[in-house]
Amino acid sequence: MKIKKLLILAVMPMICLTAIAQNHYGRENYTPKKGDFTVAATVGYNSYANITAPSGLLTEYEVAALSTNWTDKALTVGFETGWFFSDKWKLNLGGGLNFTNNPGYPAKDGTYDNGIDEVGDGFVPDYRAVGNASSLAFNVFTGVDRYFKVRSVAGLLWYAGARAGYAYGQNRVKYDEPGSLGKSVAETYNLRGSLAVGVDYYLIPGLYVGGQIDPFAYTYNTTTYKPQEGLSNLSADSHNFSLLAAPTIKVGFKF
Repeated sequence: MKIKKLLILAVMPMICLTAIAQNHYGRENYTPKKGDFTVAATVGYNSYANITAPSGLLTEYEVAALSTNWTDKALTVGFETGWFFSDKWKLNLGGGLNFTNNPGYPAKDGTYDNGIDEVGDGFVPDYRAVGNASSLAFNVFTGVDRYFKVRSVAGLLWYAGARAGYAYGQNRVKYDEPGSLGKSVAETYNLRGSLAVGVDYYLIPGLYVGGQIDPFAYTYNTTTYKPQEGLSNLSADSHNFSLLAAPTIKVGFKF
């Protein structure tokens, strides 16, 4: 009996070490290699640029550059694709596009009692025209990351890299009514560059989770209104500098 106990005590550590080794080297095999592709859903900073054209009936206009501060943005779902052009380097690409068309409808005149413009029996208010409008918004980004292994945790990689992106938004509207002075147009765009640091943990072959933050980011924005046809553009711009910006979480697949 003592011999059996001694054998069990001797074999158990070997079994544990074997399991740990298999787990370690198995997870090492989960990590990406040259030629692998990744697709990930992301939750984080919204870099889209949206804008609304001003009414074409005003007599005075003003403009302010749209905010590019990531703390002013709501959390949104996005996506990111990547290609490992070597075992340690990955090229990232991503973006999205949205287009909306809103059909216009003419104005409708109301009616008044006895020709007097006041509320009373039989009063029907004027209905202003519904603007014939279209909206376009898109963003694109690219970047490159250098990956490093974490020797103490199999399947865990950390990376450092850089990103560059462009976002554009446009809105056009025209009202079919006598007082309208033509089409009103609003445009905005962002140019963004950032440094990125993050981690990816490969749970099983083909599946990973990760997180990322930008130690430094710079965004330039220009916002422009053309409130009426024939008028010159009215523009404003801004420069935004951010530290430890845009935290993002990811759930991705490797192919």
